[in-house]
Parts: sequence; structure tokens; C-alpha cells
Amino acid sequence: MHLLERIVFPLALSRREYYKNIMLDKASDLRHAPLVDPFQRAISYLRLSVTDRCDFRCVYCMSEDMTFLPKKEVLSLEELDRLCTSFVGMGVKKIRLSGGEPLVRRDIMSLIENLSRHLRSGDLEELTLTTNGSQLGRFAQQLFDAGVRRVNVSLDTMDAEKFKSITRRGDLAKVLASIETALSVGLKIKLNAVALKGVNDTEIDEMLKWCGDNGVDLTLIETMPLGEISQDRNEQYIPLAEIKTQLDKNWTLTPSKHRTGGPARYFDIGETGQKLGLITPLSHNFCESCNRVRVTCTGQMYMCLGQDDMADLRTPLRENDDDMSLIYAIREAITRKPEGHDFVIDRNSNTPSTPAVKRHMSVTGG
Repeated sequence: MHLLERIVFPLALSRREYYKNIMLDKASDLRHAPLVDPFQRAISYLRLSVTDRCDFRCVYCMSEDMTFLPKKEVLSLEELDRLCTSFVGMGVKKIRLSGGEPLVRRDIMSLIENLSRHLRSGDLEELTLTTNGSQLGRFAQQLFDAGVRRVNVSLDTMDAEKFKSITRRGDLAKVLASIETALSVGLKIKLNAVALKGVNDTEIDEMLKWCGDNGVDLTLIETMPLGEISQDRNEQYIPLAEIKTQLDKNWTLTPSKHRTGGPARYFDIGETGQKLGLITPLSHNFCESCNRVRVTCTGQMYMCLGQDDMADLRTPLRENDDDMSLIYAIREAITRKPEGHDFVIDRNSNTPSTPAVKRHMSVTGG
């Protein structure tokens, strides 16, 4: 096995010394060797935030009065393209664009259309995005034409008043109309719903029925302790095991072998033929199979969603045009990818929970 594929570091050398002394003269290998972390997990999935801005203010995601980044700190579309292309060269097979809300980024379709060249070459297996659905109807046909085949829509309730309360400003009818448009052009849709105790935990049955009627899959997500928000996450949190126990009374849920490259565990729903996914970062983490890194719209790469350690990719992107400094920074950072995260919500605590990390989910990207 090639030395680069094993990513083994002699004890006598620091990681940085290893790259400087042994690998910097192997430019071609650095560009194309697979990314493998210290726990022998191949990194094949990039989640890239293209903006921190959003037209919603979901209560579990961000504060109502958010201060967004100045334009100069945000990577340009050309820089985002170079970043993705470097990751693809090192074996990343799936790219998910996120935000904030990715479809509010000006000229976002030019980036998506440019990245589609990697789909045509076969180097990239999937290009997709996560959206709140507000702008999806406008871009659905263009997304399909660019090679996007699957879109995740974040939607936590089918109740219009609850939806407006959760998002602080969203219009459920507009989102549902956008989903209908997306389905009509051939996009597959999966709903992502954050389970919120006392908010939407009693309407999951209704959501499953709607998904079955419309040929849509549903993934439930436990609320995660990211960023300061106005509400106490101890009050919001409900383990998905409790939700599934309730669902088992009305639905036939059979463990599925279906995988999308993400952290969800899937169940086939006998009554509808659709799938139910469960993402459980707190009650049952999925770290052992983590194949992902996240990059913010400012070029900060987080090797783990639940850790503060990050690598600055913006500086090497802007230092020169040959991308070797960028590739070096990515490879060095992968050597620091931890075995797992430290998400904890103490439901027995009498004090409000504090976030595991200070940054909001809208900063890191979904």
C-alpha cells in the first residue's frame, strides 16, 4: 500500500514535520491520494456552507437578531469552486451545499453549474443541497438540469402557525408549493425535521402520512447543542428512541440497508413504501463511521461538528493560485480529526443547558 494511502506518522516526527520533510516533494500524490484520518476512515463527503445568511430564523438554529458576516470574509464563488475541486481530487465523492440558506446566495447556480463538470467526469458521484425550501421552486428546474437529483428540505411541522413560530418568518404554503414543483421536475425530496419536545413531537405520524402520500422520505434529527439561542435545549430535547416507540404503534418500521453517505439509520415503512431516517447525535452517536468534514463559508474546516478544532483554508486559498498550500492545509487538518464528538444534553439538570460549541449551526452548515 502506498505511504500516502496509509497516512501513518512516524512517532519521531510531528504531523507538520512529516508533511514538510517527506511529502511536499510529492505534489502529484498530494493532489490525488485519498484522504484518510487517524482512525482509518476515508473522507469522501464534504458539507460546504456557501453563506451564513438565511431568510428564516429557526428557533433551534439561530438567534432572532443575527449579525451576519461582511462580504470580504466570505469565500467567493470562484474560491468555493477551487475548494470543492481540490476535495474531489483527493477522493471526495459527495458534496452537499448548505448555509444558512444556500439558495439566497447571489449567483449560486453558477457555482452549482460549474461543479456539475465533476459529475459529468465521474469524479463526483453526487452533488446535492440542504434548503429550507423557500426558494426551491424558483431553482428546481435549473438544479435538475445541473445534475442535482436529490434535495433535503428542512421542515419541522405541517402546521402553518407552528411553522411560522419555529421559523419566525416562514410561509409553509410557499415551501409546500416549492416541494411540489421540485418533485414535478424529477428531484427526489427528503424532509429533515428536528424533533422538538412539546412542539412537533405529537405530529410525526401526520408528517409520515404526508410523506407517504407525496412520495417523500422523512428523516428525524435530535436537537444539537450548537450556539446560544433564546430557549433552553433541555426543554427542547427528546430522544428519538421515544419517538420511534410511539411510531411503532401505528407503522411497520423495518431496519433498512439503505445508505446515503450521511449519519442517518433508515427504516422501511411498510404502509407507504417510503423511508424513515433517524439521526441521533446525542442518544446514539454515529462517529465510528464518520466520513465527513464541514467547511464554513469563510473557509474554516471543522473535522467534527461537535468540536471547536478547525483549520483555516481561506488563507491558503488566497495566498496563491496553484492550490498546493490549500491541499497541504487540508491534509494536515485531517490528521487532527477526532474519534468522536462530545454532545451532551442533561435532561436532569435544573439549569439551562450551554452549547457544546459556541458557533450556530447556520455558521457551520447543515
